[in-house]
Amino acid sequence: MLQDLIERFLAGDGGPAADQVGLGMLLAEVHNQSRERLNQALRPLGLNVRGFAVLLALPMYGPVSQRELMDRTGIDKSAMVRLIDELEEGGVVSRRRAPQDRRAYCIVLTPHGERTLEMARRATEQVGEHIFGWLTEPERRHLVDLLRGVAGRAAPSRPEVSGATARGRER
Repeated sequence: MLQDLIERFLAGDGGPAADQVGLGMLLAEVHNQSRERLNQALRPLGLNVRGFAVLLALPMYGPVSQRELMDRTGIDKSAMVRLIDELEEGGVVSRRRAPQDRRAYCIVLTPHGERTLEMARRATEQVGEHIFGWLTEPERRHLVDLLRGVAGRAAPSRPEVSGATARGRER
């Protein structure tokens, strides 16, 4: 049913406005379907896409605080606390006191977490190959460039700062 509506929108049946909505709906549908496939592949490992994103981020950024993980992954505070609790219960991460601030904690991968991350990489590579394997490498790069352009234009714009306001902030 949804596919029929999206196809009608994209076919121009509703004019330019419907075409724009159809594109957005198509992007959302692709996101939802690929996320579900990834979640299916990660479920046997006790993970989901968000947990996998955290596990991927830890080796990239080193032991980091939950706050930094929130900023890096875009996961909101309440979801991050719940996610880290679940990952810690699963034995894949641990909270350790931050050496620079004894009140704060850093999140680190455990040895079990490192093994889980490797298994999750293999599982998600298979899903990625299924979804994107039909694209050539130049087509993949082009798709990434197009999606980055769309993401940049879709992001909420910030109000312009007038010269007087900007100068006032410099003082």
